[in-house]
Amino acid sequence: MNKNWQLVFTIIVIVALLCAGCTQPSQSEKTSVKPADSSTPGYKTVIDSRGVAVKIPTDIKRVVTISDGLVEGVMIRFGVQDTLVGVGSSCIQRNFTYTFPSVKGKNVTYQAGMNPVLYLDPKIGTLPRIGESSVAINYETLAGLKPDLVILRLGDCTLRYPDDENVKKTIATIESLNIHLVVTYGPNAYKTATVSGISDEIRIIGEVFGKEAQAKTLSQYLEGQVNMIRERTRNIADAKKPSVLILGLSPTARTQGGAGQVFGSGTIESFFIQDLVNAKNSFNESGANFKTLSAEQILANNPDKIVLCTANGYHPPMELYEAPYYQNLQGLSAVKNQQVSALPWTPCNCGKRLEYPIDVMVIAKAAYPDKFSDIQLSDWLLQFYENLYGVDETTAKQLRSVQWMDWTVGG
Repeated sequence: MNKNWQLVFTIIVIVALLCAGCTQPSQSEKTSVKPADSSTPGYKTVIDSRGVAVKIPTDIKRVVTISDGLVEGVMIRFGVQDTLVGVGSSCIQRNFTYTFPSVKGKNVTYQAGMNPVLYLDPKIGTLPRIGESSVAINYETLAGLKPDLVILRLGDCTLRYPDDENVKKTIATIESLNIHLVVTYGPNAYKTATVSGISDEIRIIGEVFGKEAQAKTLSQYLEGQVNMIRERTRNIADAKKPSVLILGLSPTARTQGGAGQVFGSGTIESFFIQDLVNAKNSFNESGANFKTLSAEQILANNPDKIVLCTANGYHPPMELYEAPYYQNLQGLSAVKNQQVSALPWTPCNCGKRLEYPIDVMVIAKAAYPDKFSDIQLSDWLLQFYENLYGVDETTAKQLRSVQWMDWTVGG
């Protein structure tokens, strides 16, 4: 009997030890960077969008960004853009020209379009580039830049989703080079996109550069702009809500036999329409992001309002009205009633940036012109750029022009 009890006791101890080991987090649950000791002289700890505690230098002199403009825009607003020594997107370095044909017998051309950060800091156009959309990161170039810090934004065109194997490999490789890495998540890096993630990104970047107060002011300003829109439309009954389709007239869609690309529920575009403007997203398929539709499908959708977005090129209303390859969409109610608007030129339009309230305002004025008749979009844009970047009116006018929003002047 005593031997039996000894055996039982031994088994209990072994099981207890095994179970104790089972309660430890799995390797996949552990963060890829150990929590940093903020008490280390010359260093501080920042918690990034992954929830990882990253030890970074307090005196940052050399920064490489992998972003399509959000990170760089925040840095410009904070006055720390001179620390940039490398970037990860060609879309913030290029000056764009876009041309489309017209059934009236002439081509229509838009010139000198660019990301606002390039206009504000032309040096960005000359910096070494370590990667871009569909191109692997050049780690040799990255290491050669000897950065104090890399700020990587997921959800942009270069690197999209946190659970993507290429993203995981990229993060692991950068960290293996002993380079300090802070990761932020753009709206599309989350399962359901909202603008709160952008405010969190601004907060993180503010902590990186010791600009916490400026970060709070910037976030509150951006949130205030869209909350004003939300308040004006919050009590509109469902029966009175117009249907709005954000449509990308992508040439890629046409080469695939389609007519355009659309955005379903869960996307930031749908959040703008439904949660901020309080209208109806005309295309409500779950998770659809840049989904290609045929002309027949778009005609069947037949939204009350159409808002054109950047999609492998800039697409103004005139293209939908006059381009020969869109004459098969002239039966749309929004086309016949001239209810088509355009969002700003946003090269590499994978993730929204600091200018996102412009998108919301354009959608709001398209959906509810009477409720926003007191807002002259051309003037509102100037005030927005002035407040966003702390620039004068002359610079604000140039920013309006490089985003190809001068169609608002006099409109």
